[in-house]
Amino acid sequence: MMHIHSHDHSHGKVDYNFAFGFGIVLNAIYILVEAGYGLAIGSLALLADAGHNLSDVLGLLLAWGGYYLGRIGPTQRRTYGWRSSSILAAFLNALLLLMAVGAITWEAVQRFSHPVPIQGTTIMVVAGIGVLINVLTALLFLRGRKHDINIQGAFLHMAADAGVSLGVVVAGLLTMVYQLGWIDPAVSLLIAAVILLSTWGLLRDSTALLLHAVPPGIDDRGIAKFLTEADGVEAMHDLHIWAMSTTETALTTHLVVPEASDTDQLLDQLRIGLQAQFGIAHTTIQIERSAKLGCPQELDGAI
Repeated sequence: MMHIHSHDHSHGKVDYNFAFGFGIVLNAIYILVEAGYGLAIGSLALLADAGHNLSDVLGLLLAWGGYYLGRIGPTQRRTYGWRSSSILAAFLNALLLLMAVGAITWEAVQRFSHPVPIQGTTIMVVAGIGVLINVLTALLFLRGRKHDINIQGAFLHMAADAGVSLGVVVAGLLTMVYQLGWIDPAVSLLIAAVILLSTWGLLRDSTALLLHAVPPGIDDRGIAKFLTEADGVEAMHDLHIWAMSTTETALTTHLVVPEASDTDQLLDQLRIGLQAQFGIAHTTIQIERSAKLGCPQELDGAI
């Protein structure tokens, strides 16, 4: 039997430490300002929004922790390092967002029966500043959200918070113009629905990764076809594809080849192809000789 272990770490990684640090500091300052104004003018809306912003800062801290731990190298006991912590952080961030949706929905339902008067332009100005801060922070994670669901979790927290703050501004303006008490809770419910739709994908994908399912965006059928149709491969079994982290995918499989085949060339071809076509740099392929196994076709399809 022969094995190939490919662990290519040459792919470039964007450093998000500045984005996390900047976002956390900026939002923490804003929370203090918002809570201060809320206490000064007796605004429950501002105090509630400050509490929601605090949950988003906790979400950023959680995502940053997963990001930092995921970059720690392997040890004798933790042979994969702490890579999977980024998956756990994404999952917990999805739960935090769902809790935020529940809190917003509960508050909105309460306000339908007990309307809270909008207290002037001060609330809209403070909430407007919150929109700018959260949009700016979200933009720092915009590019990475498509390739890392942990970064996506941080992005969703900031985008959701920007939406909540924008809702406060719009609801305040409409209520001042039309004097209708139901506008504020109605806008809040709409925002909660948007956050829920965005969060569902994060929760679904992070749960799948925790359960070692094939990561989203990985073409498992294409990979199986690529391996079985490679020159010299007679059969394949025990194909496993799973996420080592929110950015790295691992693959293991057994391939049956003829007794006299050139396995070195085959393994190089498969390693290069898996990385180039499917973005999988962590591969372990075990070669089995068909002459020693009898009928290799019996193994085919056990994927």
